[in-house]
Amino acid sequence: MAPSGAESMIQKTVLPNGIPVLTELIPNVYSVSLGIWVKAGSRDEQARNTGISHFIEHLLFKGTKRRTALEISRAIESVGGILNAFTGREYTCFYAKILDQHLDLALDILSDIFLNSKFNAGEVERERNVILQEISMVEDTPEELVHDLFNTSFWGGHALGRPVLGSSDNIRRFRTGDLKNYFRERFLGGPVLIAAAGNCRHEEVVRSIEKITRRVKPREWSPRRRRPTAHAGFHAHQKPLEQVHMCIGARARKYSHPSRFAFYILNTILGGGMSSRLFQEIREKRGLAYSVYSYISSYVDAGLFGIYAGVSEKHVREVLDLILIELRSLRDRRINKEALRIAKEQLKGNLLLSNESTDSRMSRLAKNEIYFRRYVEIDEVLSLLDKVTPEEVQEAARDAFGRDGLMAVLLGNIQPEEFSDSILEL
Repeated sequence: MAPSGAESMIQKTVLPNGIPVLTELIPNVYSVSLGIWVKAGSRDEQARNTGISHFIEHLLFKGTKRRTALEISRAIESVGGILNAFTGREYTCFYAKILDQHLDLALDILSDIFLNSKFNAGEVERERNVILQEISMVEDTPEELVHDLFNTSFWGGHALGRPVLGSSDNIRRFRTGDLKNYFRERFLGGPVLIAAAGNCRHEEVVRSIEKITRRVKPREWSPRRRRPTAHAGFHAHQKPLEQVHMCIGARARKYSHPSRFAFYILNTILGGGMSSRLFQEIREKRGLAYSVYSYISSYVDAGLFGIYAGVSEKHVREVLDLILIELRSLRDRRINKEALRIAKEQLKGNLLLSNESTDSRMSRLAKNEIYFRRYVEIDEVLSLLDKVTPEEVQEAARDAFGRDGLMAVLLGNIQPEEFSDSILEL
């Protein structure tokens, strides 16, 4: 089990077949988080097969040549571990979190589902119904649906704007052969990396992965990604709901942009917590919303600065006006040094606290490799945050809220003709 008293250590080895293996040794924990990351996601799909990566993600848990679906889940859960996966817009991940003494089991199961999944026709049909229910659940959850509608409008039909889950029509249309072929080409045949964080030894992980993946020869292909363009405008979607759900957005920076830290601070001040301007003005002072926040979604070549609020129909215009007031304020006036200091400390605290879990550290290893091709040390991040000035935060606000206009999407019991683009004038 886990010894104590040593610091973490990060190492990287590229296997003879080209697969990078990254590990972070954290000796004073009892767990290991291990992930297989495929550098392809929903934005790499075409309109005709949107949702296929997410469908494949589901199917890899439904049986291999060695194990049934029940045996896969029972093997992990019988030792207190977690096995899961997620599909993003630029990557797909299959991961396990397990006690360090069971690392070999996690390696065996993850490699088994990734290399030996059967794609049984009966399981395909059952999982098709599960995903259709998942899509229906989103459509019945307006605070989630509005984000899908917003992304579609903001990215103007670009692949980044399509729902990760795909469309119901596509899900119904996929045949077993379509799924197998896409998996062979983009998952087994595409760029893959392995990341592990916790009480694990790099040499042992590399040795095991090399033995398991000896016959796998992924190619380092570059996805044919078209750079997206942000769009401004106003779209209202009528639906009989108790609340109106709104998303407002503007252009942000790509994942690796040097000014990203100024945007992180801007987001923290605007809507990144209970002390943020939007939360205080809209919820605490006026009681106009239960949920109101801002966020940043960054990708390899683009970024989105978003704001969400759920409000009653009669308060839509008032809340929109309050949001615009805060955007103008951040664009036209520099923040004071105390506000900047508080935002920096909040971000640094969030980063350091998240770094206490092995799954977060495993994800950080992989994302650094995907977006930077190197590991960005925590101290480097903290230093870059500390260097951000009030002028740089204001410039980020001017860039986001002063040049290309805003996109707003409303969902609820509203009449679209009651609104126009003019309500978003900054």
